Amino acid sequence: MIELEGVPELVDPVMVAAFEGWNDAGDAASTAVGHLEREWKGEVFAALDAEDYYDFQVNRPQMWLDDGVRKVTWPTTRLSVVRIDDSDGKGRPRDLVLVRGIEPSMRWRSFCNEVLGFAHELGVELVVVMGALLGDTPHTRPVPVTGMTSDPDLARTMNLEESRYEGPTGIVGILQEACTHAGVPAVSLWASVPHYVSQPPNPKATLALLNRLEDLLDLRIPLGELPEDARAWQIGVDQLAAEDTEVAEYVQSLEEARDTAELPEASGEAIAKEFERYLRRRDDGPGTGHATESGESGPPYVREPGGAGTAGGPGGGRSRPARPRAGDDAGAAGRARRGEGDAGDAGAEAADGNADGDARQDAADGPEGASGESGTDGTAGEDAAGRTDGPSGSEPESEGREDGGDGGKG
Repeated sequence: MIELEGVPELVDPVMVAAFEGWNDAGDAASTAVGHLEREWKGEVFAALDAEDYYDFQVNRPQMWLDDGVRKVTWPTTRLSVVRIDDSDGKGRPRDLVLVRGIEPSMRWRSFCNEVLGFAHELGVELVVVMGALLGDTPHTRPVPVTGMTSDPDLARTMNLEESRYEGPTGIVGILQEACTHAGVPAVSLWASVPHYVSQPPNPKATLALLNRLEDLLDLRIPLGELPEDARAWQIGVDQLAAEDTEVAEYVQSLEEARDTAELPEASGEAIAKEFERYLRRRDDGPGTGHATESGESGPPYVREPGGAGTAGGPGGGRSRPARPRAGDDAGAAGRARRGEGDAGDAGAEAADGNADGDARQDAADGPEGASGESGTDGTAGEDAAGRTDGPSGSEPESEGREDGGDGGKG
């Protein structure tokens, strides 16, 4: 039984999670959750036992000094709660449960059950897991962000892709499937990071994930210095690319492939979303929030009145989803193909109508597929640098990081 002393009744709570490692190219996803925690001053209320889930030879503890006293920080996953006083510009409060950590080394089913235990006790209505993968996307274009779910009804109501991915997966895919089996609605958001500039940080991809989260939950997220950081990042990559003729030509080929694929997709829907986001910020300014201490891609998720798992307003009770069950079927099954190819064989495969614009870039950027010979199942081949991009299509997963530990960050 998980006891949550000091955590008050939450209002329309949504759990937002991200994990460093294989699912986090350019540290884009974990940085996005860290940004939410920092901007809304979240304070940690729980941490998973590091001994249960981490191999300390892979994710080593860190030594540091606190006023001359040596201390150790163990790799783990921590949870915090923030309250957004005015989440939509109309005075409606909402709570976010933020989960930030490192992809566990072992006991993934137990790990997911423990996270879902917190979700159950807090009355979480929806779980959003963010990730980032390496892909054949040019850094000069808006970052493609794909929204996925295993729930056909949720895919239809929230205008998301229904996941049909088959192949190797990370903790993002496992947690999403565990939520589905436990009856908790779950969505994953995937940003595509240019494989030729995969080193963290990538503020442009982080910004794209936060913009998509805004649309998904109908929130107003204070962005702070992220837009300026994203512009500086792109200028820096522009300068590096200009110094190498081969890289510049390769980027140009990616731009042409992207523009050709998106030409028919340049719909008014993406432009309208960007304009709505602009109006929210102009009219109301950034959302404000505070930590809870003792206490549209499509339409935002709203649970039917009286439905299981609906969290009541202030003074109301929680109706919780069923507790998660441990089982061998919690993982994402399947297969992934790797194609052999060079940069000349790399092609971009456009996904269906999930458009997300960078807040300061041109709107209308549909998800783009990965490189290599793509089959009908959406798998991807290796890029010119020998990294295998995550599959496009149903559930993107980053294959460009194989050596574990730091290598998992692309």
